[in-house]
Amino acid sequence: MKRRHLLTAAATGTIAATALAAPAIAQSAPKLSWRLTSGFPKALDTIYGAAEEFSMAVAEATDGNFQIQVFAAGEIVPMPEAADTVASGTVEMTHTASYYYWGKNPVYALGTAVPFSLNARGMNAWFYHGGGIDMMNEFYHSQNLHMLPGGNTGVQMGGWWRKEIKSVADLQGVKMRIGGMGGKVMEALGVVPQQLPGGEIYPSLERGAIDAAEWVGPYDDQKLGLNKVAQFYYYPGFWEGGPVLNFMINLAKWNELPKNYQAIVSSAAAAANQSMLAKYDARNPQALKSLIAGGAQLRAYPDDVMKKAYEAANALYATISAENPEFKKIFESQVAFRNEVNLWNQVAELTYDAFMIRNRPKG
Repeated sequence: MKRRHLLTAAATGTIAATALAAPAIAQSAPKLSWRLTSGFPKALDTIYGAAEEFSMAVAEATDGNFQIQVFAAGEIVPMPEAADTVASGTVEMTHTASYYYWGKNPVYALGTAVPFSLNARGMNAWFYHGGGIDMMNEFYHSQNLHMLPGGNTGVQMGGWWRKEIKSVADLQGVKMRIGGMGGKVMEALGVVPQQLPGGEIYPSLERGAIDAAEWVGPYDDQKLGLNKVAQFYYYPGFWEGGPVLNFMINLAKWNELPKNYQAIVSSAAAAANQSMLAKYDARNPQALKSLIAGGAQLRAYPDDVMKKAYEAANALYATISAENPEFKKIFESQVAFRNEVNLWNQVAELTYDAFMIRNRPKG
C-alpha cells in the first residue's frame, strides 16, 4: 500500500470512504502553507530528511492542500532560536532536539534524552503507550508548543577524542562538544562542555578549539568528517541511549487545524519517527566498518568513567527534582518505565542478541 493511501486511511478514517457534501469536504481540507525550520543541515540526510519525509506525507495525504516547506538550520533562524521562533508564531513549526533548550527549563531534556535513560524502543514505548506524549505536552503547551515524536537515532556513540581515555583522570580539562544534559554530567567528571551546532564541529576540532566531540553515530559522523580530525572513537554515548527528535508546532496553529489534519500530521510524524531509526540501523554498520578501515580506533569507555557518570547523573536528577516538580514527575515516570522495560529486555532480548552476536560469522 502506498504511504499516501496508508496515511489517508489511518488519519481520516471514514472520510475517504464516505460521500460527503462538497462544502463539508472543503471545510475539512483547507489550503494551508506552513514553514518548518530544521535544527540540522541538509548534508545530514537521515536526520534532516525526516522533516522532508514528514512534509511529503502530509502533502500526499491532503491531496496537496497542506504544504509544509522545510528549511535547513540557519536558513530562517539559527538552531538555538528555533523553539522560541515557533512559540512566538513567527514560524509554524520546527524539527529539532528538545534537549537543546534544557537551559531554559530542564524538562525540555526529557523530551529527547537524559543520560542513562531509556533506549530507542523504550522511549517509543513510553511516548506512545506509557503516557509520554500527553505528559510531555502538558509542559510543551505551557511553552506555547505542541510536540510530536519525530525520529530516533538509536543509542549514539560516545564521540571522537584526540587522546585515549583510560580513566576519569584523562577527562580533566578536556573541551568537548556535547549537547543536552550530558554536558552537565561530563562537567562533573572534569570535562569542559561546549555546545555547538553540527556544522561547526569539524572546524572546531580541526583548529583545536575543542579536544573531543560527540554527534550521532557512524553514518552522520562520517559525513561530517570527524574521523579526519580525531582518532579515537568511543562508545557508548550513555547520555543518549535513545534520543528522540521532536516536531514542535506553535500551539495556536496546532489548535486551528481541522481534526483530520491533526490526525494526518500525527500519523506523518509517527511514520517519520519510525523511518529515521530504521535508516540509522541500516546505514550505521557499513559506515562503522568504513571508519575503522580508515584508521579510526574504536574504544569502550572505561568502567570508572561509566560508573562515575552514572553517579553524577543521579545526583544531578536529585538536585533538579528537588527544585522542579514537573521535571520530577516526568523523570520518575521514565525511570519506572525504564525499570520495567529492562526487566523484560534481560529475559529475552538481551539473551537472544548476545547469543547471535557471539555466533556472528567472522569477517
